[in-house]
Amino acid sequence: MKTAFLGLGVMGFPMAGHLKKGGHEVTVYNRTQAKAQKWVETHGGTAAATPAEAAKGADIVFSCVGNDDDLRSIVQGGEGAFAGMSKGAIFVDHTTASANVARDLGEVAKGKGLHFLDAPVSGGQAGAENGKLTVMVGGGQVDFDRAKPVIDCYARACVLLGPVGSGQLAKMVNQICIAGLVQGLAEGMNFAVKAGLDPAKLVETISKGAAQSWQMENRALTMVADKFDFGFAVDWMRKDLGICLEEAKRNGARLPVTALVDQFYAQVQQRGGKRWDTSSLIHLLTHS
Repeated sequence: MKTAFLGLGVMGFPMAGHLKKGGHEVTVYNRTQAKAQKWVETHGGTAAATPAEAAKGADIVFSCVGNDDDLRSIVQGGEGAFAGMSKGAIFVDHTTASANVARDLGEVAKGKGLHFLDAPVSGGQAGAENGKLTVMVGGGQVDFDRAKPVIDCYARACVLLGPVGSGQLAKMVNQICIAGLVQGLAEGMNFAVKAGLDPAKLVETISKGAAQSWQMENRALTMVADKFDFGFAVDWMRKDLGICLEEAKRNGARLPVTALVDQFYAQVQQRGGKRWDTSSLIHLLTHS
């Protein structure tokens, strides 16, 4: 298919690359043009000066940017993607954003004869680079069926969860679950060290039982070693948890642990850990 990809950060850059490797025609746009040129030098394809130019003639336009405001800025206006898209084309947004912005843009797209899928991802930078992301999608079945074979270029799982906005709600659940889990893992590993246990032997043992998790297998020992230079930064997690807490105010869900962990992450930020990996919660326990 003819595709466009808007936003070439740590996630978007490799995701767009997988589209090219999958045999699709790809035009890219990035706010910093040098990044777009670097992508073209690495993967081929073409770079466009505006989102509208990138989206012109594309069957599917993908985006992966920072937040609601960034998303609106690349979609709306005379130079926005919607202005360049042909009727019947699909816009697939991989940004972790609010369900409200997804619903709003879905309605705008519908009014222009376009189709919209909100499709946030989980798996981090490594998942994007290895083409093994989990994609949570909101939108219509027909649009999903058209887009899924292309999304599969960088996904190991891609599931339609409901109407537009459902993908973002699912990503919120994902982040809520991770927040509490990482705090529990941080407390457990700190306890283990204080108790004189061998962290490596401990993880090898309990990761075979009910305490097993991706976080334990991939972050427990790096936590203990004070290594926090991985893909998903505290700043981004706080943005995501803020979205979760705002949505909870609307739907009445109680998030006591999520709210507490969000404040712990605020303390990590105050320590200079804005770009540390989310596993840095243990720093509050080991460097009190």
